[in-house]
Amino acid sequence: MNLRPRARRLLVALAAVTAAFGLSVAGVTPAGAVPAGPPPRPAPPAAPDPSLQAHTLQAADGPLDNPLKGFARFYTPGANQNTGYPHALTWGYFGLSEVMTNAGNCGSYDWTILDNMLNETASQGNQAAIRFYLTYPGGTGTHPANAIPSCFNGHVGNRSDTYWNVTHPDYDSPYLLNALKNFIAAFGARYDGDPRLGYIHLGLVGLWGEWHTWPYDTDTADGLPNYMPTDANGAQLLTAYENAFNTTKLEVRYPEVAGGAANSKDIGYHDDSFCYREGSPLAGVTLPQSMGGASYSQLQRNLDTGTENKWITNSMGGEVRPEIQTTAFDNWPGGSGAVDDMKACIELEHTTWKINEQSVNYAPGNAKVGAAVRAMGYNLTVDKSYFQSTASGTANLGVQISNTGVAPFYYPWKMTVGLKNGAGTVVKTWDTNWDLRTIQPLKLRAFPDWNVGSDPTYRDFGHPQYFQTPVNLTGVAQGNYQWVLRVKNPLEATSPAAKKLRFANASQNADGWVGLGAVTVGSGSAPASYEAEATGNSLAGGAVVTSCSACSAGSKVGYVGNNSGTLSIQGVNGGTGGAKSITIHYTSALARTAVVNGQSVSFPATADWNTVGTVTVSRTLQAGTANSISFTNPSGWAPDIDRITVG
Repeated sequence: MNLRPRARRLLVALAAVTAAFGLSVAGVTPAGAVPAGPPPRPAPPAAPDPSLQAHTLQAADGPLDNPLKGFARFYTPGANQNTGYPHALTWGYFGLSEVMTNAGNCGSYDWTILDNMLNETASQGNQAAIRFYLTYPGGTGTHPANAIPSCFNGHVGNRSDTYWNVTHPDYDSPYLLNALKNFIAAFGARYDGDPRLGYIHLGLVGLWGEWHTWPYDTDTADGLPNYMPTDANGAQLLTAYENAFNTTKLEVRYPEVAGGAANSKDIGYHDDSFCYREGSPLAGVTLPQSMGGASYSQLQRNLDTGTENKWITNSMGGEVRPEIQTTAFDNWPGGSGAVDDMKACIELEHTTWKINEQSVNYAPGNAKVGAAVRAMGYNLTVDKSYFQSTASGTANLGVQISNTGVAPFYYPWKMTVGLKNGAGTVVKTWDTNWDLRTIQPLKLRAFPDWNVGSDPTYRDFGHPQYFQTPVNLTGVAQGNYQWVLRVKNPLEATSPAAKKLRFANASQNADGWVGLGAVTVGSGSAPASYEAEATGNSLAGGAVVTSCSACSAGSKVGYVGNNSGTLSIQGVNGGTGGAKSITIHYTSALARTAVVNGQSVSFPATADWNTVGTVTVSRTLQAGTANSISFTNPSGWAPDIDRITVG
């Protein structure tokens, strides 16, 4: 049984007694600090390729259990992790003494308890978020209250906490600091980038690993000593974490911990009293003072340290305050009583995920909860795909993706495109170099403190991101297919149950692939070819067929242009119509120009009149085969034309 909620309720009761509680948790904010203000908007992406046909996709509600966002439930060994409201994260605590088990050697680690949790979580398709602690009032029921490793005995002094009836180690002990830094290094060496692990709360320091020791904290006016480490020593631990974890996302409770050392590091924040209001009169502990929050609220702390935009690169996690979990979304998008304005909390904090044990009792069809979860973190929609409806050889495929969530996706998961046949089987795939992390939210909500408009004011931020890749269709059998796209969850390599990252599209399938549109793949590896000299084409004004040993069929059409010679290639297949890529194969010992379907095109010189060069243009064609490609030049000679290829 998990006792964490009861511990939190006790803490709330204390907070109601003293308004100084929040300030004493993490110290006083730096003097003179100011909000960072509106972040600069990212540069727009490249425009879609005009030679490709645009296909508009239908949007739909995003999945509720997309990976690495939304709610997390507590880990219980052997329990079904997928009961209750849909989710893809599992939260777990571990005492340091459960890994650092050798009484005679603090550099020896037994990772069994963590591996068991990660393996079980992965087997049910989820990723884990975890924290290590040294002190946990009352314990969890399965993990100890005192998790100070026995190898500290005789080396690290202990300090009695009669308020919580626990023992704190001396966090300034050189022996402890060295042992913790070595542990962090070993932790990172073993688990950084592990696909089973989504988020790590830095932990280790203070009650529950939350980086506070209230009431034994920096506020010594109450006559109680300060049990927190010095800022310099705390900063050593933060640096150790940043050095050990280059991939897995890290979070710490407050922006002021260790004198603000985390604020310049690759570390996010963890608001574990999310969207709660306390005291008399009620004041929010997430929203800033400008929105009725307390002076010690999470976002006020961010504003005071100029870190309110850190979500752009670092995740914002935490816990829905246990006292309000059962009712937190009843008044969405607002709040009531102890529940603050929930939509504002999510939008201004740019929340990606929250521990929410009581979500087990939410109805899966609860529209209010669904709206909140879809707002959290990323919510990605493929707005349009770009490709020619008939293709062969090397084709180009593009997609435009928008993010209507409040945060980006923080991991470099691989994006893959593929072809599905009529039976729904993916017959071939191609990995891309597209970076999912670049798809920032389209809008962000401004803080009243920024003075850019009345609340709520929304500002444009991200852009619909355009990606394009060449795809080699060699070896793909002629036929009708559908272009598809998916994002690979690395957990799939070890767990067939791994939950798929899915898009908010009507064409999204449960197998992870989102449909991008139908395509006909032609036979062979070359686009459709049309000879200039073929019977049925129109030659006039002196244009003639001449021999050419280097040309595809031994002939070409010359004497085009000079105000009279014209060539019109007939019967060109435009597929379903739209912009088509047309490659012109020509010979010309001199640089020349030609008007191709009404637009002038430059042709560089080839080595001689028997050497073939190519120039590719885009022209809009009608559906079907009633298209022609014409070549003229009213002011000079055009090159000799061998053939064209379309597609």
